[in-house]
Amino acid sequence: MATEEAGVEACRVAARQVAEGPGAAREEALRRLADLGATDPTLRQDVADAVCAWLRTPGAADGGDGHARRAALRVLAGLLRPAGAGEATPPGLAVDLSGASLVDADLGGCELAGARFADTRFLGTTSFVGARFTGDADFTRALFHGEARFDGAVFAADAAFGRVRFRGRAGFDRVDFGGMAWFGRGEDELWEDDPAWDAIEDVRPAPWDEPNEDDPGWPVAVLMGDYQSWEEGGDGARFAGTASFRQARFVGPAWFYKARFGGEATFRDARFGAAVRLDQPTVDLSGAQWAGAAGEPVSWPLGWTSRPGPDGTGVLVPDESVSPYARQLGDGDPAVRHAGLRALGELGDARPELRQRVVDTVCGYLRGPLPFDVRGDLGPAEARESALRRDAQRLLAERLRPVAATPDGPTHWPGMNLSLCGATLLDLDLHGCHAGYADFTAAQFHGATRFDDSTFDGAAFRLGGPEGRASFHGEATFVGARLDRWRGVREVLDGVVFHAGVVVDPAEDLTDQVKTPRRELSDAHTETRKTDKARATADGNHGEAG
Repeated sequence: MATEEAGVEACRVAARQVAEGPGAAREEALRRLADLGATDPTLRQDVADAVCAWLRTPGAADGGDGHARRAALRVLAGLLRPAGAGEATPPGLAVDLSGASLVDADLGGCELAGARFADTRFLGTTSFVGARFTGDADFTRALFHGEARFDGAVFAADAAFGRVRFRGRAGFDRVDFGGMAWFGRGEDELWEDDPAWDAIEDVRPAPWDEPNEDDPGWPVAVLMGDYQSWEEGGDGARFAGTASFRQARFVGPAWFYKARFGGEATFRDARFGAAVRLDQPTVDLSGAQWAGAAGEPVSWPLGWTSRPGPDGTGVLVPDESVSPYARQLGDGDPAVRHAGLRALGELGDARPELRQRVVDTVCGYLRGPLPFDVRGDLGPAEARESALRRDAQRLLAERLRPVAATPDGPTHWPGMNLSLCGATLLDLDLHGCHAGYADFTAAQFHGATRFDDSTFDGAAFRLGGPEGRASFHGEATFVGARLDRWRGVREVLDGVVFHAGVVVDPAEDLTDQVKTPRRELSDAHTETRKTDKARATADGNHGEAG
């Protein structure tokens, strides 16, 4: 007993020295922690907790503790990696690095009983190659600045990647998802008596400094609902670069609803065994299989369909029934993507039953993040991509205007819903358009924007609070618009940010009334959360937090 107590005390002393000591003393304390964890298995969790606690503290402003932080990560990885051949493998450890900033984190081959990386900033290259997560893995709102590699990893339970941002390549080849693979919109349903409510105001996501997007509250979103109907807030995972899920195995639901793919997204030879929501137009499903039960909700991109294979498992194949569209929006060649837009328009004109799916596909394309600033000097490739965005917007607008059809003109598509949550829109012109419900939550409008004389059954430009609000970066007009059956234009636009002029009727410029200064957003964000929590408790409501 005395020896055990001595080990615990030695661990506490070393942990204090890691937290408080200068550089050399800190690194020496880290070495002592590593030795304690290696020699006494009962101290491994204590050592891991101590290392994680220090890594969660803010780093030195001058980056002077970077060497010690890398050393701490090496200590942690040594504790998490299984023993060598012939040695007894210790049980996995729980790790909480929520909100930490990690540089070149290499946790490849590690085993984690529980993993909390919510709001973690991963700088440099990150590796979880061959890692094994035996408990739930929470990467909610994490930010990967560089390449993120999970190839060959095993998630035995649920894996939450909701609202994660991958700025570099994301590799999930041969990953085994044993539970839910959640890359979609929303994460946790919180009831009014859930203690997690008390931590919502403490969430500190990484700054939302993505190109063309300026909503600091977008990573964290709360919407209130009731017992019969509740809504999710926020967005799905954001892939700025290539995303690869080759030969990945999804045992549970594969949920990519509202995920945003800005580059190639391949799921070649992947295997799906339950519900799937993977309908982004850039996705490649060549050789993929679906073995789910009848009745499971499944949503594939337009241009793909499932057909029975030799063993009864569904095989994903190109859907010839939607020809001439053949998944061209996922092609790297701008000319092919342009041809795909033209084919989509013609397909919807000829087949009314496909129009909403065509609209969803074009909206999915517009929701893909752009890697360059649309307001800067554009090179040839960037100019072509911007022109394609405008072509996609024009395809929608021309078919949403209820004008008399002409022999050479597009057909009117009535009652279409627009899902443009988080989209980057360039010189959007929806004047005179009629549509059903339109989701412009957190959309960014660049250039001149026109909604004059437009009519919607309902349109949303923000979530319930200041988070998720749309931003207009150029002149905007809503003269004669009806954005909602029951609410006026001013109410619908309340909380939206206008960086330039906005006109709601010909005699009145409402810029001052509807503009929310960006410097006030942080305080308003916190106050809205407190108000929402109080409302949930008082009314018996529940909410969705991410």
